[in-house]
Order: sequence, then structure tokens, then C-alpha cells
Amino acid sequence: MSTFGKFQRESIFILAIFLAVFFAGLSAVTYPNWYKSLPFSGILPEFLKPQTQIETVSQNGETVIRTVEESAVIDVVDSASPAVVSILADTVEFDIEKGPVSSQQGIGTGFIIEPDGLVLTNDHVVSDRNIKYTVLTKDDKKYPVTKIDRDPSNDFAILKIDAKGLPTLKLGDSDSIKVGQKAVAIGNALGRFTNTVTVGVISGIGRGISASAGPGSLPANLDNVIQTDAALNPGNSGGPLLDLSGNVIGINFAVSTSAENIGFVIPINTIKPVLAGYKSAGKIIRPYLGVSYEIVTKDLASVQNPEGAFIRQVVPGTPADSAGLRSRDTITKLNGETINEENILASELNKYKVGDTIELEVNRDGSIVKIKVKLGEAPQS
Repeated sequence: MSTFGKFQRESIFILAIFLAVFFAGLSAVTYPNWYKSLPFSGILPEFLKPQTQIETVSQNGETVIRTVEESAVIDVVDSASPAVVSILADTVEFDIEKGPVSSQQGIGTGFIIEPDGLVLTNDHVVSDRNIKYTVLTKDDKKYPVTKIDRDPSNDFAILKIDAKGLPTLKLGDSDSIKVGQKAVAIGNALGRFTNTVTVGVISGIGRGISASAGPGSLPANLDNVIQTDAALNPGNSGGPLLDLSGNVIGINFAVSTSAENIGFVIPINTIKPVLAGYKSAGKIIRPYLGVSYEIVTKDLASVQNPEGAFIRQVVPGTPADSAGLRSRDTITKLNGETINEENILASELNKYKVGDTIELEVNRDGSIVKIKVKLGEAPQS
């Protein structure tokens, strides 16, 4: 074999490798722009889907370059917005020239979960029992609210309107979210700007805050809320927080007045058991203990105050009162399950039904006391 022939074959081999690498690289670069045209693109596993941050789309006959994240947010908004509604309060004001004048004011947000007119929002949005409420859809149709069921302990309410064929949102899984993932909030900002969209990240999970259920009521401890930096303004309350798949992961309900970009969201998995009971019974039914408490975290625990649910007040005439629970008791276990910041009392109680008897392990002035309590039904509000 001549040296020239050997050199020629090696050159062809090297050229073939170069061309293979070149075209593979070219395909990898352009793959995000054409992979969706593959007939089986919808069933591709995640590792075969493009990870690039840029894609091209057609808009009004023109080619537009967007980041993948932008396209994902736009898709979420397009699909979810029709199911996001404004909550209006029907009010009567006195005009010196016209006399009594009826008006409607936007006070919050809600979202539709059933096509026959089931709407979720915050309890505090519709807390005034003396006001009539109206739901305004994105296509400017108005529906009077015919029924309201409230759950002040979780600050959410279920509204019923007479309608059919409404667009709906799908409830996601708030237990699967991760700190740092993107989230989209849609709401009636400031009560005037309907379907306002803000985008942020999940800033924290499992936060604990106190929120009053209304004048004269005990503060409700919301121990497992989501924190987000997506801008939440007055009027956003009751609107959905969505993941980039368009699923509801929470209900927006509060914003910190002492800091910027700190909003709080009720995890949708907290709502699901109550919602399931509502669908089967026609009203909100949930087990009731009758205490106001705060969680003592591991960092705050001491010999005198162990980890658990520290009882601030026992509501008179409730199952807790009848069983002998006292303020300053700390509930450390419920039916053998440890109560702490990861395993909160409210979540454990939601595992049981009205009428079930549970055993609480209580730290009372340093001594361990076991108390059995028969759970009652939370009062309707």
C-alpha cells in the first residue's frame, strides 16, 4: 500500500468525522426550531426535548424570536386567563342630585374550576355578609353569586353562579413545587385592572403567618403557605398562582406591607380535601378542634417550650374545651404523629373526619399529658 493511498484514506476518514460533527452540531443548534414538526414530538421524553433558551414562532405572519420561558408564560396566560374572573361588590351610594345610586366595584379575583359555575376565591374577599357579589368573566359577562361557602381557617371561599360551559383551570400539585421555579399570577390588580399578569419565582415553601378571618374572630394560623416574589397587588387576592404547565398551585391571598416582592399563597393541596367534601356534601365540612395556636419550630424550641403547636387560646364550647385542653399547652403529637413545622397540626387534622376521636400528646408545664378529643364540625360562617 502506497503512502499516498494511506494518506488519502486517513484524510477522507478525518473529513467524514468533521462533517458528522459539523452537521450534528448544526442539527443540535437548529433542533429547537424544528423538533415540534416531528409527528411524535408530543411523546418525546424530557431528555430529548431541546434545552435551548431561544425558539422561533409565527405571529401575525411574521417570524418572532422568543425565549422558551417567554413562550411558556404566554401559553399559560392564553390558556388560563379565560377562567380567571373579577369579583365585584354591589354597593349603593347616595348622590346629592340623583339620590341612591347602585354601583359595582372590583374587590378581588377568583377562578373557575367547574364549567357549571364553581369559583374559588379568598374568604376575606367576600367576608361582608351584607353585600351582594357578582362575578365578571373575561368576556365581560356578569353572573350574580347565588351561594357562598366559606372556610376562614384557610382563607378561601367557594362561590356558586348559574352558568354552563365555562372555561376552567386544572388544579395542580403544590407538594411538588420547588424553591426557585417560575410561577405566574393572574388577578384583578387594584380592583380595576382585570387579568393583570405578573411573573416571579417560588421564594419559599412552608412559611407560617397569621391572618384574621374577620372582625371579632381569632387569627387563623396559616402554617404552610407559599412565598413568591411575583407582584401581588390589592385586588389580586383570590386569583390563581400557576406553574408553567398552566396548573393552579395556589390561591394568592396576602402581600407583606413591610417589604417589597413578598407575597403569600395558599397551597392548592390544602384546599383539595375541603373541596372534595364540598362536592360530596354540598357544603364545606371539616373537622374542628377549636384552638388558636402557633407552631414552635425546632430553632425556637427549648426545655420549657418543645417543638409543636403552642396553644394561645381555646375557644369556649369547642371539642378542645370539652376535652380539657388549655392555653399554653403544646401539642407535640397527634395519634402518634409528631407535630412540627414540616408536619403541621392543621394538615394532620385534615386527615380525619368529623366525629373521629384522636389522641393528642400534650406538653403541659414540662409534663406529658395524653388527651382524647372527639372532633366536631367546623362552624359555618
